[in-house]
Amino acid sequence: MITSIQGLLTEATPLRAVVELNGFGYEVNIPVTTAEKLPSPGAQVKLHTLVIYREDAQTLYGFATPAERDFFRLMIETVSGVGPKLALTIMSRMSLPVLESSIRDGDVAGLSKCPGIGKKTAERLVIELRAKVGASASAA
Repeated sequence: MITSIQGLLTEATPLRAVVELNGFGYEVNIPVTTAEKLPSPGAQVKLHTLVIYREDAQTLYGFATPAERDFFRLMIETVSGVGPKLALTIMSRMSLPVLESSIRDGDVAGLSKCPGIGKKTAERLVIELRAKVGASASAA
């Protein structure tokens, strides 16, 4: 498993970065919240990553912190109906502290403001993640 990548940032958009390492350019899907923290192209960058293997593709997702990566993994592995694309959209709209707070507080209306998140998906996020978010907050 690739848990991080460090190299030269050659391209950056709000949802994608290309990191060059040993002559290879790795395309990494990133949330907007990570893109906002990236240095300018030409600088060194480190992203904490998760590789998703599908039948037709291997996709690399990157985050500014290990906590963001771990929360992304938690969403896609725990919440029915939330795949990588939707999880990336959610994390692009809300910082991790705000997202965790919304889940802990049961803020279905706030979560529903994310594109692609209806009331039922927001409720599933709260129901399926509240205990896990509460446990990680109390352990911190």
